[in-house]
Amino acid sequence: MNPTLKKVFSLLGIATKSNNIVSGEFLTEKAVKEHKAALVIVAEDASDNTKKMFTNMCTYYKVPIYFCGLKTDLGHAIGKEFRASLAVLDKGLADAIEKQLKMM
Repeated sequence: MNPTLKKVFSLLGIATKSNNIVSGEFLTEKAVKEHKAALVIVAEDASDNTKKMFTNMCTYYKVPIYFCGLKTDLGHAIGKEFRASLAVLDKGLADAIEKQLKMM
């Protein structure tokens, strides 16, 4: 795993500990629609439907979206089994994660 991705996952861990992450399709969608999501991350191995839905939704609500890692990686980073999607709620953490993602 590349060091940048490791940094992203460690920041996701920090966001989880500070209760600034919601994960799973339903809660991620809810966070975006309620303007609480500062950043959305979708796993690269998520279904095409899931990717399309979140891409459209994030474009509409002007929330940055990234596709990175596998479902197991994303889940592991936030202490769950696997997750196809998650939203970062804290703007500062989202900015730090986005900065790392842009380097990839």
